[in-house]
Amino acid sequence: MKAKPIMERGELVPDSLVLQMIRERIERPDCSHGFVFDGFPRTVAQAKYLGELLKHHGYKRPFVIHLAIDPSILLRRLTGRRTCKVGGEIYNIYERPPKVEGICDADGGELIQRPDDREEVIGPRLQAYERQTAPLVAYYGRLGLLRGIDAAKCVEEVGRQVLQSVQSVRGAR
Repeated sequence: MKAKPIMERGELVPDSLVLQMIRERIERPDCSHGFVFDGFPRTVAQAKYLGELLKHHGYKRPFVIHLAIDPSILLRRLTGRRTCKVGGEIYNIYERPPKVEGICDADGGELIQRPDDREEVIGPRLQAYERQTAPLVAYYGRLGLLRGIDAAKCVEEVGRQVLQSVQSVRGAR
């Protein structure tokens, strides 16, 4: 609840709040066999904290997937994303439009644009990424924990590559 308004403005949630949420979450019983983070860590400081936290709780080193994509493609995908208010189905007005503009094919629900999918919000997020998050690629690369995937490909292909990467790591551990 504390993070939501910060994220809707396109800002990064402060480390103190993020790290508290992460620590509390991985201490729950349903995480005892592992877990997946999406969009965390976002800074090298968060990555170092995560490494110590994992070690403290007896987890192995993390496996990190970097979805690499040209910013112009990402901007088009995000500004074109629409979500059904009823069922949550996701469309893209450029790449996967609904049959009827603004209406979900599955249930007839209204398609809406998330507040953080507007260009004026995405620009500052991309700038923050370059400043704070891009160094993680080098950090995890040096540690040998990074797998890069070309996210400019279609959703199905990216999903297939992510699944293959995870399966290869699970098999090796």
